Amino acid sequence: MESGAAGRAPRLAAVLRDKETVTPLELFFDLVFVLALTQCTALMADDPSWAGLARGLLILGVLWWSWVGYAWLTSVVDPEEGVVRLAIFGAMAALLVAALCVPEAFDENALLFAVAYGVVRIAQLVLFLAASRDDPQLRSAVLAGLVGSTALGVGLLVAASFTDGALQGGLWALALALDMAGPYFFGSEGWRLVPAHFAERHGLIIIIALGESIVAIGAGASADVDMGVVLAAALGTGVAAAMWWLYFDVVALVAERRLSNAPVGREQNEIARDSFSFLHLPMVAGIVLGALGLKKTIEHVDEPLKTIPAFALMGGSALYLLAHVAFRWRNIHRFSTQRLLCALVLLAVIPLAKEVPAVASVALVAAALAAVIVYEVVRFAELRDKMRHQLAPAD
Repeated sequence: MESGAAGRAPRLAAVLRDKETVTPLELFFDLVFVLALTQCTALMADDPSWAGLARGLLILGVLWWSWVGYAWLTSVVDPEEGVVRLAIFGAMAALLVAALCVPEAFDENALLFAVAYGVVRIAQLVLFLAASRDDPQLRSAVLAGLVGSTALGVGLLVAASFTDGALQGGLWALALALDMAGPYFFGSEGWRLVPAHFAERHGLIIIIALGESIVAIGAGASADVDMGVVLAAALGTGVAAAMWWLYFDVVALVAERRLSNAPVGREQNEIARDSFSFLHLPMVAGIVLGALGLKKTIEHVDEPLKTIPAFALMGGSALYLLAHVAFRWRNIHRFSTQRLLCALVLLAVIPLAKEVPAVASVALVAAALAAVIVYEVVRFAELRDKMRHQLAPAD
């Protein structure tokens, strides 16, 4: 008994991760991100202008990057052991405050948003430093790269809170760009992750984003649920289901295996950075934009969509597909012509969405995505079966 106890890590210390599955605490943490997505959609819905769209996407990008930091963190440390659990709770509280500030993040709550966001990022840095106490390479990567890019990003957001208009938007864009560019400036050496966990965590965030599109349908519905609302809700669910299929049927499996089979170190880290940390952002942004379009559709099913909601519905779905094209190319260097063509078609019919009833526009998106799915199921039937049922992960 005594020798076993002596061999355990101190409970107040950060414990390195030794399991591949996502933990309940990570799922609990991600629930706060649900509110953040909902708030971003609501912000754009309340201000359906190009400026409102830009602000919503900038806030989404900043919040996404904070979530990414914890995806990397919890692929190094066990979030349910030691002081990490308490720190995660604290980060959740700060992220919740930031999410609550989203509607006024460019106005009266700008400074509070920046401070809350800074607390989220600082907690991540502290935990990374605790986790790297016996890993000089990881500690060097944190100190050399992450500390600097985090300080720069948070500092620019604080500075932006004292400005307004184009200058404020420019500072937000610069903060996001420089923070996300940090991994390129300072390299990918020294970082570590558990591939299966990392891929699963990003898959779950896609599900969370798709769940937001379902929430948007409910938020847009009035008390009078007629046949038009029923049809639009069914078609909207079909759009969300098609997006789920396009990601989880084969793409997620191939990406996880590619990450797991990559040589540990720089190559694996760069795949994780590019395929997951970077390219999942346009996927999530596309889903959020689509949710905005669905929300406006449910509000007025018989009327044509206005310019911004039409762009959000069609353009968001196109952005989701284009991110898939880039995702596939980064992972296996193959080009998805059918998804690219579908994205171009959706972009081309944005003017049509401003002329026909909104429910018809949703039907068009659902039909376009379904056509891609049917084509891939038939065209790549043998390869699909191999990927889903016959090809076991490499030892």
